Amino acid sequence: MTTLEELRSPAEIYDIHFVPALFAPWGPVVAAEAGVQKGYRVLDVACGTGALTLAVAEIAGPSGSVVGLDANPEMLAVARRKLVQIEWLEGLAEALPLPDNSFDAVVSQFGFMFFEDKPKALAEMMRVLKPGGRLAVAVCDAVENSPGYSAFALLLDQLFGKEVGDAFRAPFSLGDAGRLYEICNEAELAGAEVVQHNGKVRFKSIDALVSTERACVWTLGGLLADEQFERLLKESETVLTPFVIDGGTIEFDMPSLIIKARKS
Repeated sequence: MTTLEELRSPAEIYDIHFVPALFAPWGPVVAAEAGVQKGYRVLDVACGTGALTLAVAEIAGPSGSVVGLDANPEMLAVARRKLVQIEWLEGLAEALPLPDNSFDAVVSQFGFMFFEDKPKALAEMMRVLKPGGRLAVAVCDAVENSPGYSAFALLLDQLFGKEVGDAFRAPFSLGDAGRLYEICNEAELAGAEVVQHNGKVRFKSIDALVSTERACVWTLGGLLADEQFERLLKESETVLTPFVIDGGTIEFDMPSLIIKARKS
């Protein structure tokens, strides 16, 4: 019998599970790094289902305006269900369908590592900023700095080979400040700075973490057969037990790196 979870789209699974467990708490952090204030016009690039977009809209308030842009129409379909005054646009970060000098702040969280042309995307974000406007782009820090996910990646290597482990590591691929500075230099971002912030991953159980990761089309989705998933779940109960806190909740650090820049 098909379950409700199996009927959900990848974007719905992302919004229901990943957003509260990982992404929602980062909205105020990224907004603060971009200096978002009441009345600002703000662009969120690679907005997904709107975790960061909602956070900046709350700060900008009714006197401000917010645009959320994403290349994935399924993500935007979920975002549009949210009863907030936000303009949702489909488009690529490397070719923003927006005029020059039109935003007080541009933000992006946990999408930059998947952009095809990262320097071009940064240059586009700076193009649409007003003079004096600020940019803040967050990426996952190295997987080794997130103890629970590091243990999970090594377990995937052990059970199914490095290829599967590396598929899971894809979101952590830019967790290197030196590499981010190189990209900023290629984009000709003068005075760019990379800062680290710590955050937490929190799922209601080990089962919830493993099931959500297995369903993620950007990493493990489609890679594991049912019997492999059962084996992963069983082994994870041992490997991830050190990160279990009250009532079976699993929690561990997941830091991010944030690129900051101001348009002169």
